[in-house]
Amino acid sequence: MQVFTNPTHSEIKMAAKSLKDGNLVAFPTETVYGLGADAVNEKAVSRIYSVKGRPIDHPLIVHISSAEQLGKWAIDIPDYATKLANKFWPGPMTLILKKSELAQEFITGGQESIGLRIPDQHVALKLLEEFEVLGGLGVAAPSANRFGSISPTTASAVEIELSSFLGSKDLILDGGQCTIGIESSIIDCTKATPVVLRPGAVSIEMLERVTGYVSLRNSIESNIKASGLLESHYAPKAKVSLGVRTEPGDGFIALAEIPTPIGTVRLASPKSNQEYAQVLYSALRLGDQFGLKNIVVVEPMGEGLAVAIRDRLNKAASGKTMRH
Repeated sequence: MQVFTNPTHSEIKMAAKSLKDGNLVAFPTETVYGLGADAVNEKAVSRIYSVKGRPIDHPLIVHISSAEQLGKWAIDIPDYATKLANKFWPGPMTLILKKSELAQEFITGGQESIGLRIPDQHVALKLLEEFEVLGGLGVAAPSANRFGSISPTTASAVEIELSSFLGSKDLILDGGQCTIGIESSIIDCTKATPVVLRPGAVSIEMLERVTGYVSLRNSIESNIKASGLLESHYAPKAKVSLGVRTEPGDGFIALAEIPTPIGTVRLASPKSNQEYAQVLYSALRLGDQFGLKNIVVVEPMGEGLAVAIRDRLNKAASGKTMRH
């Protein structure tokens, strides 16, 4: 495994060639770091599942460099999906669409749908462009971490998490810290109106301004499987407790305006919801590095990005003992 820090154009071209040769490349996006493989290479994609310890029926998101690639991977694309793509791509939004013949079951988890996204990060976009110059059609890339654990927002987090699982020909492209810090919004576009399966930085309010109406997954029947929909996910080794009750030795994460309880270890003091999202996963990882047993988090209130942050925190705390 080799790490390229602030990769040059030639190093990105080398990474694209490595992808085409069937190897794995971890790369930055604006949301989190992804673990990429050639999306039409079944052997390469199977290594993603092996490295992550991911269930084989859990579909992968395919990253493309432009909306012109949509028609290769999807069919029967509704007008509202085209409007969303035109508005928010490149950006932190994944569209679930009816799959074309190109999208094989080893990508879709046996479903009749495919998740597609154009990331808004210069290293990622250059990698995708160079990959397509070599004849590549798309890069399958879930988050570059072991399944169910905290998504990485730095290259060092990828290295710590996956170095013992990656091979000598695999690469990590270090493009710095991710600017958003939580995973993309996932929108099911296989129905008459869009359904938000996973909230993200492209908020419900933003989607409604483009489409007029969106449904939420918990208010409409949806059998679509997609990343991050399990009840427990994004979890550190420490127990995550949501609320304000703390005990000495607990980790503590809250907006800067909320004072640190006596005896706790302050892991992050974000000044805004944007900063909250950006530092959340690194703060949870820091708690594990400190060997903390419990991390108390005060959730941000309100709409927009706060909804996505609360979604991740509730999944991180799911199944764990919580003190309210």
